[in-house]
Amino acid sequence: MIVATAFKMPEVFETAPASAPARPLRIVLYSGNYNYVRDGANQALNRLVAFLERQGCIVRVYSPTSDTPAFEPAGTLVSVPSLSIPGRDEYRVALGVPDRLKREIRDFAPDIIHLSAPDPAAHALKRLARELKLPVVASIHTRFETYLEYYGFGFARPLMEMMLRRFYAGLDEVFVTTPGFGEMMRDARIIANEPAVWSRGVDKARFNPQRRSSEWRWSLGIGDSEPMIGFVGRLVLEKGLETMAAAVAELKQRAVPHRLVVVGDGPARERFESLAPDAIFTGFLDGTNLARAYASMDMLLNPSTTETFGNINLEAMASGLPVVAARASGNECLVTDGTTGALVTPGDIAGYADALQHYCTDPVLRAGHGKAGLAAAQAFDWDAINGAVLNRYRDLIATKHP
Repeated sequence: MIVATAFKMPEVFETAPASAPARPLRIVLYSGNYNYVRDGANQALNRLVAFLERQGCIVRVYSPTSDTPAFEPAGTLVSVPSLSIPGRDEYRVALGVPDRLKREIRDFAPDIIHLSAPDPAAHALKRLARELKLPVVASIHTRFETYLEYYGFGFARPLMEMMLRRFYAGLDEVFVTTPGFGEMMRDARIIANEPAVWSRGVDKARFNPQRRSSEWRWSLGIGDSEPMIGFVGRLVLEKGLETMAAAVAELKQRAVPHRLVVVGDGPARERFESLAPDAIFTGFLDGTNLARAYASMDMLLNPSTTETFGNINLEAMASGLPVVAARASGNECLVTDGTTGALVTPGDIAGYADALQHYCTDPVLRAGHGKAGLAAAQAFDWDAINGAVLNRYRDLIATKHP
């Protein structure tokens, strides 16, 4: 398995190429959401594109777009016609790739095509890559098949898994975020071959314990000694919001002092507010404001089982926090149970409450686990991780398209 980081992953893919290419690589990247909604997956893609361009590559990104993007994109972004998804208006889906864009891609003459969403447009670009005899790769950023359970469509999961198998079949490479997630995808027969690992990094200059702010806590009405449980992310049901609300309600019933602070926004905010009426909602934060919020927390709660990596876990660890997370593939690769945090069986409300209670009532324990998490986070370097992807591109191009 090709690996892009050394932490808890035994093999490391070298970041220096054996020989430089004769000309800059030309890369086409397709994303289902490159910058119109901010989440960990599209921010990772933007970081990759920015890195590739710093290495002299020429990258053209194709994606659905919005008149109100969440942030400025890295690279050259070309809009693909799309429709909003019913019931989730903030997300869009491209139903295909118009002939004019296919001609544009042919004229661009890419060396490789990278797909990051298994939608109809990605299927069309997969076919185009085969016509052009180009290597084509894909990266899996989220467990789409699990989302159906949260919106009353669990019965359709086998169909979704069948569609995913069809999409990932026959690709020259599939990138997953962790070895454990790759094994899970192989066990489910969604991917057939050994995948490559494109991990995630963390900006350690931005996320660090020194950003802790008593003043910020006071502005929320939280004293220095009150244990603050934090959550960071989009407020959507698949993040485990109901589990989170039940866990803190159990803490309240046990009379364990705590304050829940929720950083983020999303379509399920109103519902979550009704489930967790004592929580403090800051709304969306970014930049140093987000880093300050992390560092000012005392622990992170992440009950999501749909993550493929868990960026918030890594950001919390870099901020010196212990992490209480669901025992799932995206969390197990980062959180070491009993050392940097606690892993809890999904749905075990009492188990979550027990773990949170330990940290709330034992400041020495949470400081020790936070320090261990901070040390572990140092291994995750963005340039080394993205350099591994670039090297894999070069290997495939040399093999498939010399």
